[in-house]
Amino acid sequence: MTFIETARLRLRPFNLEDVDSFYAIWNDPEVRKFLWDDQPVSMEVAYVAVRASIELFENQGFGMWVMIHKESDTIIGSCGFRFLGDTPEIELLYAILPSFWGQGLTSEAAHAVLRYGFEELGFERIVGLANVENVASLRVMEKVGMKFEKHADYLDEPMAYYGISRDDFKAGDSVYILSH
Repeated sequence: MTFIETARLRLRPFNLEDVDSFYAIWNDPEVRKFLWDDQPVSMEVAYVAVRASIELFENQGFGMWVMIHKESDTIIGSCGFRFLGDTPEIELLYAILPSFWGQGLTSEAAHAVLRYGFEELGFERIVGLANVENVASLRVMEKVGMKFEKHADYLDEPMAYYGISRDDFKAGDSVYILSH
């Protein structure tokens, strides 16, 4: 298991005890608006998503991390990787509770996860997709150095497709503590 720590967050891989927390997070109307196409998420779907991330970590060494706010010791969201559909492309994903929006926490987590992907996993390239109307998500991708590449339809939704290569990623001097 790989744990990442940033200035304000602790990130740890999903475990089955997280299903209830993410059932609640993913059913927040503001979170599911773009993440789940504004559809309610059943407990079964939450379980399958959490289990898929656990299996991805077991088989590939990556998946989704739980974002824990250090100050409040609260689960506030998730950030991590998965394969983009049936392609070999690695996609960056994130979600955070609305009460933590606008604080730079998603960018902080996304930057740390990108760094892990490039430095520890040796990824050559990472992509991100966001609904074209999801301005906050587009801003996060831009803040972490991802560049807009094209508009695309994905799952029948108009998406902005961003990408970043290992050569273009800048680790900077961000706080980043990795433990296994």
